[in-house]
Formats: sequence, structure tokens, C-alpha cells
Amino acid sequence: MEHLSVAERTAKSLEAGADQFGGEQSPEVIVELVDSGRIPEERIDESVRRLLREKFVLGLFDERRYVDPDEAAETVGRADFKAAGAAAQRRSLTVLTDGPLPLPGRPKLYVENVDATVAAEYGDVVTAPAEADLAVLRLRTPYEERPNRFESFFHSGSLAFEEPELARILSLLATVPTVVCVNLERPAVLPEIAEHAAALIADYGASDEALLDVAFGRAKAEGRLPFELPRSMAAVAAARPDVPNDTVDPVFPHGHGLSL
Repeated sequence: MEHLSVAERTAKSLEAGADQFGGEQSPEVIVELVDSGRIPEERIDESVRRLLREKFVLGLFDERRYVDPDEAAETVGRADFKAAGAAAQRRSLTVLTDGPLPLPGRPKLYVENVDATVAAEYGDVVTAPAEADLAVLRLRTPYEERPNRFESFFHSGSLAFEEPELARILSLLATVPTVVCVNLERPAVLPEIAEHAAALIADYGASDEALLDVAFGRAKAEGRLPFELPRSMAAVAAARPDVPNDTVDPVFPHGHGLSL
């Protein structure tokens, strides 16, 4: 429907059953459709009834619809809630390759994207890879910047680590045995990193303490990949777009994960 006007796309969406348009700030489009007779006012009333019903079901019009500040002060950040969250972070970590894990003793540690103060609880932190017995490197899945403000909220584009960043990462892995942890907000293409890392872990939002607890055997990781990690962007392009986990020879298949 790219060739259609905004008004016509909106009309077709309403005809298809849509009741709410996210990210829109143009009510005049709906007004135009009703004034022109393209969409009957009764169709808008129908959407209003549906949306108001959900608001009533959720209690948004109840007398006590707001947060009770006294109760919130006693509930938010409660110790047992924080402990449950911390335990969930550790369990969710997904060990893709284990290599030397769990790590023994107190090695000399070089860290990147890890809080050095936290790392000092597990080893002696050094400032150069050549001085270290082991490195811990945290990465995020790559993405391409988008100029559109709304689109920029959502990471998209290539899943592969591009040069010169890939060369920098591989240089570190060649210098010192490195535990790599990749935050998988979406799949990543990382065959070279998987091959050369001493150990590879995936996280979906975990603290440095959670990662290091798992790496040093103080906690158990139980996570499994929610999607496969493809071998290349060419494999991604060749896969069927409407079928999940469809790339040829993925580096790690859907559901992969080791238990330490």
C-alpha cells in the first residue's frame, strides 16, 4: 500500500479492524475521512467503545486508579523482589561455548564494558590485555543507525560485526583468553568471535555481577537461545522471511545452551 495516501491507508486499516494507531499525532486524518464520508462516524464510535471498554476493565476510571505512594514506598525495591530478579538474570544467561568455565581462583583480569570495581571482586584487574591471565568482554548485537526519529528507536539492519570493530575484537581474543558476553537484543552474526573466544555467553539484560557469578561458578546458567544465530548475512538474506530459524548451517541453533 505504499502508493496510497495517508488518508487512504488509514481508511483501509479501519476497514480491516484497526482501532488504534500507534505513533500518530494527526487526528485531522480521521476527521477528514469522516467529513468526506469515506468512513462513517459509526465506525469511529465502534472503535471508541472498544477502547473505552478496555480502559474500564483495567480500572483506569476507578477512584483508586493511581499508585498509592505509601504502599509503593514499601513495595518498590523490596529485598525479596530484588533477589528474585538477580536470580532470574543469572539463570537466563546462555552459555554457548564453555571453554575454561567455570573459572578458578583469582586471575589477573582485563575487562571491557564491565565495571572494573565489580570485576575486582573476582580477580585482580589490570589495564592492558598483555598483563592479564584472562579478559572479559561485553558486546551488543550490531545495528545500523537510521535517520528517521521513530525508526531509530528500533535497532535494525545488519547483524554482523563490521570492520574495523571485528578486527579489534579478534585482536583482543588473540592476545589473551577472553570470555565474551553478547547482549542479544536480536540475533547476531558472530562466527569468528565464536571460534576464537575462550568462552561465549549470551545475555538478554544481565548485570556484570550476574555474568561474573556464572563465569566463576558461583551461579548456574540455564538459558537457551530463543532464536538461532546465523553464520552470515548472506545466509540471512537467503532464508525464507516468514519461517523462523531458517538459515543454513547456523553457528548456534535455536534452543542451544550449555549447563555449567
